[in-house]
Amino acid sequence: MQITVSVRRYNPQDKETPSYWQEYSLEVEETSSVLDSLIKIREEEDGSLALRCSCRSAICGSCAMRINGHAKLACNTKVSDVAEDGGTIKVEPAGVMPVIKDLVVDQTLFWDKVKQVSPWLQPEGEEPEAEYLAPNSDMTHLAGVMACIMCGACVSDCTVLEMDPNFIGPAALAKAYRFAADPRDDQDASRLAALSEYGGVWDCTRCYECVEVCPKGVAPMDRIMALRDRAMEAGYTNNNGARHTDAFEASVSHSGRLNELTLPIKSFGVLNLPAQMSMAPVAIRALMRRKIPPIIHKSVPGVKNVRRLVESVKEEQQDEQAAG
Repeated sequence: MQITVSVRRYNPQDKETPSYWQEYSLEVEETSSVLDSLIKIREEEDGSLALRCSCRSAICGSCAMRINGHAKLACNTKVSDVAEDGGTIKVEPAGVMPVIKDLVVDQTLFWDKVKQVSPWLQPEGEEPEAEYLAPNSDMTHLAGVMACIMCGACVSDCTVLEMDPNFIGPAALAKAYRFAADPRDDQDASRLAALSEYGGVWDCTRCYECVEVCPKGVAPMDRIMALRDRAMEAGYTNNNGARHTDAFEASVSHSGRLNELTLPIKSFGVLNLPAQMSMAPVAIRALMRRKIPPIIHKSVPGVKNVRRLVESVKEEQQDEQAAG
């Protein structure tokens, strides 16, 4: 199988054009992985190509990089799945994190985010004589999130981290959920309080990218949404995200549709005048383009059915909480 691998190179010693694309043409087996192709390039064509790899079995996570625009593990990505015979595969270093050389990135940001959520059990009371026991059902529930291999693929493609480095990030928040949901941990209050602040669970935009690129099915975004629910249940509702959620639900429950005129006011807080004033430019642009929501908010036809649906969902959630 003939392919072309286009690699985004980075040479820190070249001050004028440190970043550039370089193409390599090579013959590989259809069963070959992208990592096999990169190693072949390094060993047979260009020994200066820098990359990370170790287990070649999708266990260590060290070969995470962007392949055709999305983060993947190079070791378990077949060339036949990402390029046809004679086609081109575009390979870039992982995103968000600074590049050291070629496909090798500095993961300091990734590990700093993980440390930020205190990723260890914090039980209270005396240490047991044998071990901390936990119900099998609870640990089975956590098996999915514990499958994380810390490869950083979700961080690489996180659209929020690209814009705001203060965001804790999907990998660290998924790790936070692993401990917040562990029945042996007694620091839920402090964990959820910290995660409800700026940069925490409410900064996720639900773009779904982290779920798409995770090679182990951890589904970080789903864990973030679960942490939001836990935080609100614990009473951490005095923030924009929680108020936005309540206002959204109240609007749909009342009229069957979203009241976009009052939503930002309720989300920021009625008395938060600086935040309200910061929305003025947006409102002016919307007015100029005739995009201002109607002042008189009308209910949709059959709104009673919507209300019954909302009530049914609430009752189901209450039953689940009582059973849990």
